[in-house]
Amino acid sequence: MDPENRDEKLKAIRDELLGFTQSPLYLYRTENHYFPVVGQGNHYATFMFIGEAPGKNEAMTGRPFCGAAGKILDKLLESVGIKREDVYITNIVKDRPQNNRDPEPEEIELYAPFLDRQLEIIKPKIIVTLGRFSMAYIMKRFGLEHELGPISSLHGTIHTSNSLLSFPVTIIPMYHPAASIYNTTTREQLFNDFQILRQFINKNEVA
Repeated sequence: MDPENRDEKLKAIRDELLGFTQSPLYLYRTENHYFPVVGQGNHYATFMFIGEAPGKNEAMTGRPFCGAAGKILDKLLESVGIKREDVYITNIVKDRPQNNRDPEPEEIELYAPFLDRQLEIIKPKIIVTLGRFSMAYIMKRFGLEHELGPISSLHGTIHTSNSLLSFPVTIIPMYHPAASIYNTTTREQLFNDFQILRQFINKNEVA
């Protein structure tokens, strides 16, 4: 029994996204027999990881971070002793942009309300943003725009917000794992940054 109906509320988001014809990416999705990538993981997770938009592997399966970047994310989680099934993983944009391009501002604006609802349902204590688009949206959404800067300066830093939503949250920007696929320096930095998460696990704040 789920007294908060989190499973049902998240399922409702998925059902809405399946028929989200207002999106400029809807036709591209249906023409290619792709799926919307809503999110995956523990609906009571302490840690929520938010990327930018799904790639081809993700769109083909409906699962976030299941391609090359996902394998790196799995290793990052393993490096700090966090099980993937204990966290919740999603993106701002839920459909794949053409040719894996960056999401457009209007696409972020269009899909962001779905992410906001996911945040309200799951109420994570720690949000790890993966990439600059996710970082910018989440920090602005939680009233931290005055702390924004380039991701090259903010990666691995800790930001606390009493939230414009209904719960307090700690936000930790990270590089996107895809940025480290062919860049060993970025990959090393990502692994170093992820060690920051250990302090929250030690406080028994992991789901």
